[in-house]
Amino acid sequence: MGDCLRRRLCLGGTRTLPFVRRFTPKEIEAATKGFTAVLEAAGHCGGGGGGGAAYRARFAGGLVATVRRAGPRDGRRQQGSDGDGKAAFYLELQLLARLNHRHVVRLRGFAEGHRARFLVFDHMENRSLKECLHDPLRTPLDWRTRLQVAIDVAAALEYLYYFCDPPVFHVTVDSGNVLMDANFVAKLSNVGVVSDDLKLATTESFQDQVEQRRAGLVFQYGVLVLELVTGQSPGGDGELVRWVQEPGFAGSMHRMVDADLGGVYDARELRDLVNVARLCTRHEPGGGGDGAAVSIPQIVRYLQGKVERLGGKARCG
Repeated sequence: MGDCLRRRLCLGGTRTLPFVRRFTPKEIEAATKGFTAVLEAAGHCGGGGGGGAAYRARFAGGLVATVRRAGPRDGRRQQGSDGDGKAAFYLELQLLARLNHRHVVRLRGFAEGHRARFLVFDHMENRSLKECLHDPLRTPLDWRTRLQVAIDVAAALEYLYYFCDPPVFHVTVDSGNVLMDANFVAKLSNVGVVSDDLKLATTESFQDQVEQRRAGLVFQYGVLVLELVTGQSPGGDGELVRWVQEPGFAGSMHRMVDADLGGVYDARELRDLVNVARLCTRHEPGGGGDGAAVSIPQIVRYLQGKVERLGGKARCG
């Protein structure tokens, strides 16, 4: 199966990529105004495809996009048996280009020069969820938007980790990797390919790794939900997780709600979201527990059902 899929993806060699547009390095340079329209410096999260610097780009014809230099993660392609890693680079491009979900940032194209490779993604006008939550100059997100973000991110994770076959995609779930479009629709970014060896992706050991990544994903999602509810950056000390795991956490729930909401939120939805976060963070990855207490598909169904029963207007996936 793996070899068959690899041959199908590579059909036509490296000259044709059916789902993405090939830009020239000159087009990239012109669209980014000589790489001066910097959105993120190298090493920062958000945007997709690696840790390289990201730029706002406007191409001839009107396309507005985010251009990202292939970062350190993409550098492993240079170690391929084809010398410069071109075959692996094109295979990964085709895998990423086949991602088709409302809540995953879309790959629009790429460019390849002598010194650098670039990935071109849909541009997200409202930048990252992290900025929306923590930038004091931004208008605070209302409760319905935060609830919708929680549902949308869960739906995107279910797609990447349960619907894509083989399950070779991975993403770190944090507010920097959730981008917001012009209508504040959340989309996961920085999606990577953990293995471009599709034959390896069908082995039992790889499937075990997939299950481990899914468990870690649940914990990360729970932390993101806590950030949405409280407006507090999770930091590295685990304070939010300790709070939601305390036996009497329910008594302080309303005091922990982000003050920027001005007290405008649905109490039942708050309870539901915090309960989800509590389940997700019950076992920290690598902590020696029995794994996640809940799965991403269960979270999606639970939140969708709650919104529908409460007569909510949130989009369900």
